[in-house]
Amino acid sequence: MAKNQTLHCSFCGRSRDEVKILIAGQEGHICENCVEHAQEIIGQELMIYPESKHANGGAPGSQKLSVKKPLEIKKFLDEYVIGQDDAKKILAVAVYNHYKRLNQKVENDVEIEKSNIIMVGETGTGKTLLAKSIARMLNVPFAIVDATVFTEAGYVGEDVESMLSRLLQACNYDVAATERGIVFIDEIDKVARKSDNPSITRDVSGEGVQQGLLKLLEGTEVLVPPQGGRKHPEQKLVKVNTQNILFICGGAFDGIDRIIARRVNTHAIGFNVYKDLQEFQQNNLLQFVNAVDLKQFGLIPELLGRLPVITYLNPLDAPTLRNILTEPKNALIKQFTRLFDIEGIELSFEPAVFDFMVEKALEYKLGARGLRSICESILTDAMYELPSQKVKTFEVTLEYAQRKFSTSKINMLKVA
Repeated sequence: MAKNQTLHCSFCGRSRDEVKILIAGQEGHICENCVEHAQEIIGQELMIYPESKHANGGAPGSQKLSVKKPLEIKKFLDEYVIGQDDAKKILAVAVYNHYKRLNQKVENDVEIEKSNIIMVGETGTGKTLLAKSIARMLNVPFAIVDATVFTEAGYVGEDVESMLSRLLQACNYDVAATERGIVFIDEIDKVARKSDNPSITRDVSGEGVQQGLLKLLEGTEVLVPPQGGRKHPEQKLVKVNTQNILFICGGAFDGIDRIIARRVNTHAIGFNVYKDLQEFQQNNLLQFVNAVDLKQFGLIPELLGRLPVITYLNPLDAPTLRNILTEPKNALIKQFTRLFDIEGIELSFEPAVFDFMVEKALEYKLGARGLRSICESILTDAMYELPSQKVKTFEVTLEYAQRKFSTSKINMLKVA
């Protein structure tokens, strides 16, 4: 009995009374805690992640992918994003076809290739929100990455391969699931080359990144750092095949409307000019965008060839902005109302306040993001003072909104 009381774990030194299980070996013992730590170390060294099997309910990537029909996808997006029907349809069809292609049985010699997408739209029109909304709905791997951090291989910054690290992490390091995921590359216009002429100097954050994306978009085997970046040089790389990964790119492409206007020649001269149609076309030039315009903007032809589907997002007009304030599930007014609810204060608005906010948002040309700035400038004082007062209700009137907005810093913002 005395011998049993002196038993302890040979790794951590805990005694028999401090652990649940003590496994005996030839010359020592090991407790259940050290076994668990040893399993984690083995997984990191050999890139074995047993928890990914539990996440999928079986072998990695073995489950059949299920995705909703295009109409159901668009209906779901309508709850979060107002308008932009064309972009929603194209995204819904692309996502549905992508997973229909992955679930197909290989018959004869017909192989369906993927169709990557590029979305063009002004800032604040809903590109990133569309991507986040789709990610919320899909039960498939989805990652959103920012193109502004990428540089050409060998330079300071992140390599383009690191975008797959995000997808790998979203899949709990399940490589089979990663190879069937979706990557949304935001701010793709920021890697446009600086001039239309090939440069004699290295454009490491522009054209160099585009060249690095070519094979990635088309489909190749890439060595991916699981923990991302170059901060862990000792990590073992994982081989990922990108042939079945769908890439969706989005960007504001500021100034591309002038390129489109020169091409379509909207300034017609003559007596039989339809002025209403001409004015509509001038205000919605992005609907005419094509690969030629994107090439003149600074994207290389090889990259555009790998992004066959081009869609656009309309600029937000007054009725759309008005709906964005109140209609979506996570509408701005609902968010602020919830903030006041937490303090036990019932917040209400005069209808004229919404029109005032929309008017200012159009004036500053910041899209839906401008609405949040305006709401913050109007409600900051109330959020500062009311929690300390015993107030149960608070109504924002037009006079109050105009007064608070006129004294805020954002009122000094001028648009060229």
